[in-house]
Amino acid sequence: MSDIYKDAGVDVHAGYQAVDLMKKHIAKTNRPEVIGGVGAFAGLFDLSKFSYEEPVLVSGTDGVGTKLKLAIEMNKHDTVGIDLVAMCVNDIVAQGADPLFFLDYIACGKNQPEKIEQIVKGITDGCVQSNAALIGGETAEMPGMYGDDDYDLAGFVVGIADKQQIITGDSIQAGDKVIGLASSGVHSNGFSLVRKIIEDKGLNYQAHIEELSTTLGEALLEPTKIYTKAIQQLKLDLTIKGISHVTGGGFYENLPRALPEGFGVNIQKGSWQKPAVFDYLQKQADLKEEDMYGVFNMGIGMAVIVDGHEADMALQLLEDIGEQAYVIGEVTTETGVTFSND
Repeated sequence: MSDIYKDAGVDVHAGYQAVDLMKKHIAKTNRPEVIGGVGAFAGLFDLSKFSYEEPVLVSGTDGVGTKLKLAIEMNKHDTVGIDLVAMCVNDIVAQGADPLFFLDYIACGKNQPEKIEQIVKGITDGCVQSNAALIGGETAEMPGMYGDDDYDLAGFVVGIADKQQIITGDSIQAGDKVIGLASSGVHSNGFSLVRKIIEDKGLNYQAHIEELSTTLGEALLEPTKIYTKAIQQLKLDLTIKGISHVTGGGFYENLPRALPEGFGVNIQKGSWQKPAVFDYLQKQADLKEEDMYGVFNMGIGMAVIVDGHEADMALQLLEDIGEQAYVIGEVTTETGVTFSND
Protein backbone atom coordinates (compact mmCIF):
# COMPACT_ATOMS: atom_id res chain seq x y z
CA MET A 1 0.00 0.00 0.00
CA SER A 2 1.23 3.49 -0.83
CA ASP A 3 2.42 5.71 2.05
CA ILE A 4 0.51 8.70 0.68
CA TYR A 5 -1.93 8.68 3.62
CA LYS A 6 0.95 8.33 6.09
CA ASP A 7 2.61 11.31 4.43
CA ALA A 8 -0.58 13.25 5.24
CA GLY A 9 -0.19 12.32 8.91
CA VAL A 10 -2.39 9.21 9.25
CA ASP A 11 -0.65 5.86 9.83
CA VAL A 12 -3.16 3.09 9.11
CA HIS A 13 -0.62 0.42 10.03
CA ALA A 14 -0.34 1.94 13.52
CA GLY A 15 -4.12 1.67 13.69
CA TYR A 16 -3.99 -2.03 12.89
CA GLN A 17 -1.30 -2.53 15.51
CA ALA A 18 -3.35 -0.69 18.12
CA VAL A 19 -6.36 -2.94 17.44
CA ASP A 20 -4.21 -6.04 17.84
CA LEU A 21 -2.91 -4.76 21.18
CA MET A 22 -6.44 -3.99 22.36
CA LYS A 23 -7.89 -7.45 21.75
CA LYS A 24 -6.63 -9.17 24.89
CA HIS A 25 -8.07 -6.36 27.03
CA ILE A 26 -11.43 -6.29 25.26
CA ALA A 27 -11.79 -10.04 25.78
CA LYS A 28 -11.93 -9.46 29.55
CA THR A 29 -15.25 -7.62 29.17
CA ASN A 30 -17.04 -10.27 27.13
CA ARG A 31 -20.58 -11.29 28.10
CA PRO A 32 -22.60 -14.22 26.68
CA GLU A 33 -24.99 -11.76 25.00
CA VAL A 34 -22.25 -10.30 22.79
CA ILE A 35 -22.43 -11.44 19.16
CA GLY A 36 -19.36 -11.30 16.94
CA GLY A 37 -15.88 -10.06 17.68
CA VAL A 38 -13.54 -7.12 17.32
CA GLY A 39 -13.34 -5.52 13.89
CA ALA A 40 -16.94 -5.65 12.68
CA PHE A 41 -18.66 -2.49 11.48
CA ALA A 42 -21.05 -2.54 14.44
CA GLY A 43 -21.33 -4.11 17.90
CA LEU A 44 -24.13 -6.61 18.44
CA PHE A 45 -25.79 -7.47 21.75
CA ASP A 46 -28.55 -10.11 22.11
CA LEU A 47 -31.44 -9.02 24.36
CA SER A 48 -33.63 -12.09 23.78
CA LYS A 49 -32.64 -13.89 26.98
CA PHE A 50 -33.70 -11.08 29.32
CA SER A 51 -37.02 -11.59 31.11
CA TYR A 52 -38.05 -8.05 32.07
CA GLU A 53 -41.80 -7.44 32.05
CA GLU A 54 -41.40 -3.95 30.60
CA PRO A 55 -37.75 -3.58 29.55
CA VAL A 56 -36.43 -0.05 29.12
CA LEU A 57 -33.04 0.72 27.60
CA VAL A 58 -31.20 3.47 29.47
CA SER A 59 -28.29 5.26 27.80
CA GLY A 60 -25.62 7.77 28.75
CA THR A 61 -22.64 9.48 27.18
CA ASP A 62 -19.79 11.52 28.63
CA GLY A 63 -16.08 12.24 28.53
CA VAL A 64 -13.21 12.75 30.95
CA GLY A 65 -12.70 16.48 30.48
CA THR A 66 -9.45 18.27 31.19
CA LYS A 67 -8.26 15.56 33.57
CA LEU A 68 -6.75 14.22 30.35
CA LYS A 69 -4.32 17.15 30.31
CA LEU A 70 -2.91 15.90 33.59
CA ALA A 71 -2.60 12.32 32.26
CA ILE A 72 -0.79 13.62 29.18
CA GLU A 73 1.58 15.76 31.24
CA MET A 74 2.38 12.84 33.56
CA ASN A 75 2.52 10.37 30.64
CA LYS A 76 0.20 8.04 32.54
CA HIS A 77 -2.67 6.73 30.46
CA ASP A 78 -3.84 3.46 32.06
CA THR A 79 -6.52 4.88 34.40
CA VAL A 80 -8.33 7.63 32.47
CA GLY A 81 -10.29 4.92 30.68
CA ILE A 82 -11.78 3.93 34.03
CA ASP A 83 -12.84 7.56 34.45
CA LEU A 84 -14.50 7.45 31.05
CA VAL A 85 -16.55 4.36 31.86
CA ALA A 86 -17.40 5.64 35.34
CA MET A 87 -18.74 8.97 34.14
CA CYS A 88 -21.12 7.22 31.76
CA VAL A 89 -22.06 4.21 33.87
CA ASN A 90 -22.71 6.09 37.11
CA ASP A 91 -25.25 8.26 35.31
CA ILE A 92 -27.39 5.33 34.16
CA VAL A 93 -26.96 3.52 37.48
CA ALA A 94 -28.48 6.62 39.09
CA GLN A 95 -31.68 5.85 37.16
CA GLY A 96 -31.73 2.24 38.34
CA ALA A 97 -30.27 0.64 35.22
CA ASP A 98 -27.85 -2.28 35.01
CA PRO A 99 -25.10 -1.60 32.43
CA LEU A 100 -25.04 -3.88 29.38
CA PHE A 101 -22.48 -2.59 26.91
CA PHE A 102 -20.08 0.27 26.28
CA LEU A 103 -18.54 1.96 23.24
CA ASP A 104 -15.57 4.31 23.20
CA TYR A 105 -14.21 7.01 20.92
CA ILE A 106 -10.55 8.01 21.02
CA ALA A 107 -9.38 11.01 18.98
CA CYS A 108 -5.65 11.65 18.80
CA GLY A 109 -3.08 13.67 16.91
CA LYS A 110 -0.84 10.68 16.31
CA ASN A 111 -1.73 7.03 16.77
CA GLN A 112 0.85 5.63 19.18
CA PRO A 113 -0.27 2.00 19.57
CA GLU A 114 1.24 1.41 23.02
CA LYS A 115 -0.44 4.54 24.38
CA ILE A 116 -3.78 3.58 22.82
CA GLU A 117 -3.42 0.13 24.38
CA GLN A 118 -2.98 1.70 27.83
CA ILE A 119 -6.05 3.88 27.35
CA VAL A 120 -8.14 0.89 26.24
CA LYS A 121 -6.81 -1.19 29.13
CA GLY A 122 -8.31 1.42 31.47
CA ILE A 123 -11.59 1.34 29.58
CA THR A 124 -11.79 -2.44 29.86
CA ASP A 125 -10.91 -2.28 33.57
CA GLY A 126 -13.86 0.08 34.00
CA CYS A 127 -16.11 -2.22 31.98
CA VAL A 128 -15.15 -5.19 34.15
CA GLN A 129 -15.95 -3.18 37.29
CA SER A 130 -19.37 -2.27 35.91
CA ASN A 131 -20.12 -5.62 34.19
CA ALA A 132 -20.47 -3.93 30.81
CA ALA A 133 -19.15 -5.47 27.60
CA LEU A 134 -16.94 -3.31 25.39
CA ILE A 135 -18.53 -4.12 22.04
CA GLY A 136 -17.19 -1.37 19.79
CA GLY A 137 -15.28 1.83 19.42
CA GLU A 138 -13.33 4.13 17.16
CA THR A 139 -9.77 5.43 17.22
CA ALA A 140 -9.49 8.50 15.00
CA GLU A 141 -6.07 9.83 14.09
CA MET A 142 -6.58 13.53 13.38
CA PRO A 143 -3.35 15.42 12.64
CA GLY A 144 -3.90 19.15 12.60
CA MET A 145 -6.79 18.86 15.03
CA TYR A 146 -4.65 17.60 17.93
CA GLY A 147 -0.96 17.77 18.79
CA ASP A 148 1.01 14.55 18.44
CA ASP A 149 0.75 13.74 22.15
CA ASP A 150 -2.81 15.01 22.65
CA TYR A 151 -5.99 12.95 22.69
CA ASP A 152 -9.61 13.13 23.78
CA LEU A 153 -12.02 10.44 24.96
CA ALA A 154 -15.77 9.99 24.74
CA GLY A 155 -17.90 7.06 25.80
CA PHE A 156 -21.42 5.72 25.41
CA VAL A 157 -23.16 3.14 27.59
CA VAL A 158 -26.46 1.29 27.32
CA GLY A 159 -28.13 -0.36 30.28
CA ILE A 160 -31.48 -1.96 31.03
CA ALA A 161 -34.14 -1.62 33.70
CA ASP A 162 -37.68 -2.82 34.21
CA LYS A 163 -39.98 0.15 33.73
CA GLN A 164 -41.44 -0.28 37.21
CA GLN A 165 -37.96 -0.27 38.76
CA ILE A 166 -36.66 2.94 37.22
CA ILE A 167 -35.52 5.31 39.96
CA THR A 168 -37.33 8.61 39.45
CA GLY A 169 -37.42 10.25 42.90
CA ASP A 170 -41.21 10.58 42.73
CA SER A 171 -41.80 8.81 46.05
CA ILE A 172 -39.32 10.88 48.07
CA GLN A 173 -40.74 12.46 51.23
CA ALA A 174 -39.45 14.76 53.96
CA GLY A 175 -37.51 12.76 56.54
CA ASP A 176 -36.02 10.32 54.06
CA LYS A 177 -32.32 9.81 54.66
CA VAL A 178 -29.44 10.61 52.33
CA ILE A 179 -26.77 7.90 52.21
CA GLY A 180 -23.43 9.13 50.90
CA LEU A 181 -21.19 6.66 49.07
CA ALA A 182 -17.53 7.58 49.40
CA SER A 183 -15.68 8.90 46.38
CA SER A 184 -12.12 7.91 45.51
CA GLY A 185 -11.03 11.54 45.27
CA VAL A 186 -11.67 14.35 42.81
CA HIS A 187 -13.11 11.92 40.22
CA SER A 188 -13.44 13.65 36.80
CA ASN A 189 -14.93 17.07 37.49
CA GLY A 190 -13.43 20.40 38.45
CA PHE A 191 -10.11 19.85 36.72
CA SER A 192 -10.09 23.17 34.92
CA LEU A 193 -10.07 24.76 38.38
CA VAL A 194 -7.56 22.21 39.69
CA ARG A 195 -5.17 22.92 36.82
CA LYS A 196 -5.52 26.68 37.34
CA ILE A 197 -4.66 26.29 41.04
CA ILE A 198 -1.59 24.23 40.16
CA GLU A 199 -0.48 26.71 37.52
CA ASP A 200 -1.11 29.80 39.66
CA LYS A 201 0.72 28.32 42.67
CA GLY A 202 3.56 26.81 40.65
CA LEU A 203 2.89 23.33 42.03
CA ASN A 204 4.57 20.20 40.71
CA TYR A 205 2.59 17.07 39.84
CA GLN A 206 5.63 14.94 40.64
CA ALA A 207 6.12 16.42 44.13
CA HIS A 208 5.37 14.11 47.05
CA ILE A 209 2.78 15.75 49.30
CA GLU A 210 2.98 14.56 52.89
CA GLU A 211 -0.69 15.09 53.71
CA LEU A 212 -1.71 13.15 50.58
CA SER A 213 0.77 10.30 51.21
CA THR A 214 1.59 10.29 47.50
CA THR A 215 2.54 12.65 44.71
CA LEU A 216 0.11 15.40 43.79
CA GLY A 217 -0.31 13.95 40.30
CA GLU A 218 -1.08 10.44 41.54
CA ALA A 219 -3.66 11.76 44.01
CA LEU A 220 -5.41 13.74 41.27
CA LEU A 221 -5.30 10.89 38.73
CA GLU A 222 -6.99 8.45 41.13
CA PRO A 223 -9.74 7.04 38.91
CA THR A 224 -13.43 7.74 39.39
CA LYS A 225 -15.24 5.16 41.49
CA ILE A 226 -17.85 3.02 39.77
CA TYR A 227 -20.98 2.36 41.84
CA THR A 228 -22.69 -0.40 39.84
CA LYS A 229 -22.21 -3.19 42.39
CA ALA A 230 -23.14 -1.01 45.35
CA ILE A 231 -26.46 0.05 43.81
CA GLN A 232 -27.25 -3.46 42.59
CA GLN A 233 -26.74 -4.75 46.13
CA LEU A 234 -29.05 -2.13 47.60
CA LYS A 235 -31.76 -2.81 45.01
CA LEU A 236 -31.90 -6.46 46.06
CA ASP A 237 -32.91 -5.73 49.65
CA LEU A 238 -34.53 -2.32 49.92
CA THR A 239 -36.29 0.42 47.97
CA ILE A 240 -34.06 3.17 46.60
CA LYS A 241 -36.14 6.32 46.24
CA GLY A 242 -33.59 8.53 44.51
CA ILE A 243 -29.95 8.67 43.44
CA SER A 244 -27.66 11.57 42.61
CA HIS A 245 -24.35 11.11 40.82
CA VAL A 246 -22.28 13.96 42.26
CA THR A 247 -20.40 15.34 39.26
CA GLY A 248 -19.85 18.83 37.83
CA GLY A 249 -21.67 21.39 39.93
CA GLY A 250 -21.01 19.47 43.13
CA PHE A 251 -23.70 19.23 45.80
CA TYR A 252 -25.67 22.33 44.83
CA GLU A 253 -26.41 21.27 41.28
CA ASN A 254 -26.62 17.50 41.50
CA LEU A 255 -28.51 16.64 44.69
CA PRO A 256 -31.66 18.57 43.64
CA ARG A 257 -31.73 16.60 40.37
CA ALA A 258 -32.77 13.51 42.34
CA LEU A 259 -35.64 15.26 44.15
CA PRO A 260 -39.27 15.97 43.23
CA GLU A 261 -40.40 19.57 43.11
CA GLY A 262 -40.87 21.19 46.51
CA PHE A 263 -38.17 19.25 48.36
CA GLY A 264 -34.56 19.84 49.31
CA VAL A 265 -31.86 18.22 51.40
CA ASN A 266 -30.04 19.24 54.53
CA ILE A 267 -26.49 17.89 54.64
CA GLN A 268 -24.65 17.35 57.91
CA LYS A 269 -21.07 18.54 57.51
CA GLY A 270 -18.52 16.31 59.17
CA SER A 271 -20.68 13.19 58.84
CA TRP A 272 -18.27 11.55 56.40
CA GLN A 273 -14.54 11.19 55.93
CA LYS A 274 -13.38 13.76 53.38
CA PRO A 275 -10.31 12.83 51.28
CA ALA A 276 -7.28 14.98 52.10
CA VAL A 277 -6.96 16.19 48.51
CA PHE A 278 -9.92 18.54 48.97
CA ASP A 279 -8.48 20.28 52.02
CA TYR A 280 -5.17 20.55 50.17
CA LEU A 281 -6.73 22.23 47.13
CA GLN A 282 -8.87 24.54 49.26
CA LYS A 283 -5.85 25.64 51.28
CA GLN A 284 -3.69 26.22 48.22
CA ALA A 285 -6.28 28.41 46.51
CA ASP A 286 -7.88 29.91 49.64
CA LEU A 287 -11.30 28.88 48.33
CA LYS A 288 -14.53 29.40 50.23
CA GLU A 289 -16.19 26.25 51.50
CA GLU A 290 -19.31 27.11 49.50
CA ASP A 291 -17.24 27.15 46.31
CA MET A 292 -15.74 23.76 47.14
CA TYR A 293 -19.19 22.20 47.54
CA GLY A 294 -20.30 23.88 44.31
CA VAL A 295 -17.49 22.42 42.21
CA PHE A 296 -16.25 19.16 43.75
CA ASN A 297 -17.80 15.98 45.13
CA MET A 298 -16.02 16.60 48.47
CA GLY A 299 -15.73 12.87 49.15
CA ILE A 300 -19.27 11.80 48.21
CA GLY A 301 -19.45 10.37 44.70
CA MET A 302 -23.04 9.20 44.84
CA ALA A 303 -25.95 10.05 47.15
CA VAL A 304 -28.72 7.51 47.66
CA ILE A 305 -32.06 8.46 49.20
CA VAL A 306 -33.92 5.81 51.20
CA ASP A 307 -36.72 5.65 53.76
CA GLY A 308 -35.42 6.68 57.17
CA HIS A 309 -36.25 3.24 58.61
CA GLU A 310 -34.01 1.56 56.02
CA ALA A 311 -30.94 3.76 56.46
CA ASP A 312 -29.17 1.43 58.90
CA MET A 313 -29.88 -1.56 56.67
CA ALA A 314 -28.44 0.31 53.69
CA LEU A 315 -25.24 1.07 55.59
CA GLN A 316 -24.88 -2.57 56.63
CA LEU A 317 -25.46 -3.88 53.11
CA LEU A 318 -22.83 -1.53 51.76
CA GLU A 319 -20.36 -2.36 54.51
CA ASP A 320 -20.81 -6.08 53.76
CA ILE A 321 -19.48 -5.55 50.22
CA GLY A 322 -16.64 -3.29 51.29
CA GLU A 323 -18.21 0.08 50.47
CA GLN A 324 -17.66 3.15 52.64
CA ALA A 325 -21.00 4.85 53.23
CA TYR A 326 -22.49 7.33 55.65
CA VAL A 327 -25.83 8.89 56.57
CA ILE A 328 -25.02 12.45 55.49
CA GLY A 329 -28.38 14.19 55.69
CA GLU A 330 -32.10 14.08 55.12
CA VAL A 331 -34.81 15.33 52.82
CA THR A 332 -36.62 18.53 53.84
CA THR A 333 -39.40 20.72 52.54
CA GLU A 334 -36.93 23.60 52.17
CA THR A 335 -35.89 23.52 48.53
CA GLY A 336 -32.26 23.44 47.50
CA VAL A 337 -29.26 22.21 49.45
CA THR A 338 -28.61 23.47 52.97
CA PHE A 339 -25.86 22.52 55.38
CA SER A 340 -25.70 21.98 59.13
CA ASN A 341 -22.52 21.87 61.15
CA ASP A 342 -21.61 18.72 63.01
